[in-house]
Amino acid sequence: MTHEPRDEYDAVVIGGGIAGAAAALALADAGRRVTLVESRARLGGLAFSFRRGELTVDNGQHVHLRCCTAYRRLLERIGGAGLAPVQERLDVPVLDAGHPRGPRLGRLRRTALPVPLHLAGSLAGYPHLPPSDRARVARAALALRTLDPSDPALDTTDFGTWLRDQGQSPRAVEALWDLVGRATLNATASQVSLGLAAMVFRTGLLSEPGAADIGWSRAPLGDLHDTLTRAALDRAGAVTRLRTRVTEIKRTAEGRWQVGCASGPHGSEQSLETRTVVLAVPQHEAHALLPEGVLDDPGRLLGIGTAPILNVHVVYDRRVLRRPFFAALGTPVQWVFDRTAPSGLAGGGQYLALSQSAVQDEIDEPVAVLRNRYVPELERLLPAARGAQVRDFFVTRERNATFAPAPGVGRLRPAGRTRAPGFFLAGAWTDTGWPATMEGAVRSGLHAADAALRDLGRPHDHPLQEAV
Repeated sequence: MTHEPRDEYDAVVIGGGIAGAAAALALADAGRRVTLVESRARLGGLAFSFRRGELTVDNGQHVHLRCCTAYRRLLERIGGAGLAPVQERLDVPVLDAGHPRGPRLGRLRRTALPVPLHLAGSLAGYPHLPPSDRARVARAALALRTLDPSDPALDTTDFGTWLRDQGQSPRAVEALWDLVGRATLNATASQVSLGLAAMVFRTGLLSEPGAADIGWSRAPLGDLHDTLTRAALDRAGAVTRLRTRVTEIKRTAEGRWQVGCASGPHGSEQSLETRTVVLAVPQHEAHALLPEGVLDDPGRLLGIGTAPILNVHVVYDRRVLRRPFFAALGTPVQWVFDRTAPSGLAGGGQYLALSQSAVQDEIDEPVAVLRNRYVPELERLLPAARGAQVRDFFVTRERNATFAPAPGVGRLRPAGRTRAPGFFLAGAWTDTGWPATMEGAVRSGLHAADAALRDLGRPHDHPLQEAV
């Protein structure tokens, strides 16, 4: 094991996921001398791509909404906004596989009318709910507008209980509330804090007419959150250190921070000295690296649970889906996206990616079991798939994809600013008010960077400052 000399920086950001990258860019754009340390060979955290034969595969389908202003500003900052456009107007095809005469198509879409009338026409004609349920859903939506997501009392109960109290039937929960909630919260209504659910539905569906318009990347995620992000960091003057593992963080006698790192094939050690540390890694990793005295109760980080996401990838020998995506009811299938073009698939086939949230009971199932479950379901939903050949079938599993948004999680999420001067936390699991989304990750990084810049004497002086 070799030792390298000590370097000094204004700020060291630990973790190259979306939160860490946002923090590092904001600090570098404000003129700070920044180094970003990442243990993996790439940036992007849980938003990444890999090669499988001739395909470029995303580990999972990530989407954002028009109301995700911080994430959209980050895309603009790295030059990737054109690669991840947002729908002109919300339009979600929903196939009900349980209809007695075969899959039935409905749509959730908005008009240009003001809130809440922008969804009234779609809800009135939504075929997957009986008329009595549609009226009760409208009343529940109006009741949601009266809730304050920041009220600590809302963190003590679950969304499912509140929905039952509002007269929502099991069918309404399945066909609407969980349809949206699984995708945005990675949990079903009974597993979700009412505070977080209220935040999602108020912000996405009940704030502005276009808030819930959906965006997703038309390029591989690695192009956005590794390639373009690294280039933006380079242009901003930040140093990016990949394959570098942080082993220790401690306070020096002079009141600075010393970050011990191990990197390279021989595990060479180096100490980075800095005035500011932004720790932007998952909560359990953060707990292991926290210096003593940084948080009053560091053990609460271990109380923030995690939730899995399963992604099922199916490559057909022909085109079986004509729309870019759809959601499904009455089937294990949740959301299906056409990833043919971004993957580089050639030869006239089609590549579909199924995003399956809140799947604690499936995350460790063997691939053969999942194939036997999902291929027939796709044939049931898509008639064109019944005569198609499956060229490839594989799965990607993120066992700790998000923090679990369970009741009580709000009191466990720490603020970005800690008790220790110059030490900040970032990550979607910190107290942003948002669930575990790319938007929450970016906001956490910007909150940490802005707090650090205030301490460094140069507040709010970066292009991302208006994003939150």
